[in-house]
Amino acid sequence: MAATLPPPRLLPSGDSAVTVEFSRTIDEDANQRVLALDKALAASPVDGITESVPTYRSLLVHYDPGKIGFDTLGEKLLALASQPLPPATTARRWRIPVAYGGEHGIDLEDVAKALNTTPDDIVARHVAGDYKVAMIGFTPGWSYLSGLDKSLHMPRRQNPRLLTPAGTISIGGIQAGIQCLAAPSGWHLLGRTPVRTYQLHRNPTFLTEPGDRVTFFAIDHKTFEEQDRAAEAGEIVAEQVVA
Repeated sequence: MAATLPPPRLLPSGDSAVTVEFSRTIDEDANQRVLALDKALAASPVDGITESVPTYRSLLVHYDPGKIGFDTLGEKLLALASQPLPPATTARRWRIPVAYGGEHGIDLEDVAKALNTTPDDIVARHVAGDYKVAMIGFTPGWSYLSGLDKSLHMPRRQNPRLLTPAGTISIGGIQAGIQCLAAPSGWHLLGRTPVRTYQLHRNPTFLTEPGDRVTFFAIDHKTFEEQDRAAEAGEIVAEQVVA
């Protein structure tokens, strides 16, 4: 459980940032503590902190050394990190449409072969998952998801691609992901979503945030094209589930 984790380590990150590291591996309990500390800083701002960036297992805290020193900041961060986790709250939940296979998911058949099953079974396992946005990173809107079914865990590609399409839905290692922008990737491409998790001139600019819950559902390729045009015009194609 999260309460048994050792105290976090404070790692200087240049002369104006500190990393609060809760674990050295991807860990769900550590991620809960990362997000709890991030929320605690938002609720009780510390003078001198300019930004905080949550990851799977650590929180990067940027600060102004002219306003607060490393040692003083470290004491405040450790005090906040030692507090019990707050009661669980209802997270935002998104349903994300995905066009699987074919030109949109060029690795789907290879993944099925590697796991000794069929493409339809891979899709069924993927849409059955209940995922959490553990962090946003790499490129704007890139949502790293925890909660991938163990039956879909597999090593990343030996030869990463230099460019993969915007909207790619992929898996790699023990993670799933939503890739917003075209970018390099060594993950396995199962499909594409028309949803823009990042769109510069839309309100909100970023759709998902750490702590959100995500599920996927399959759409055909014609529906993808229709929704892709709508999303390009600024529509939020994802469905927000109201509890």
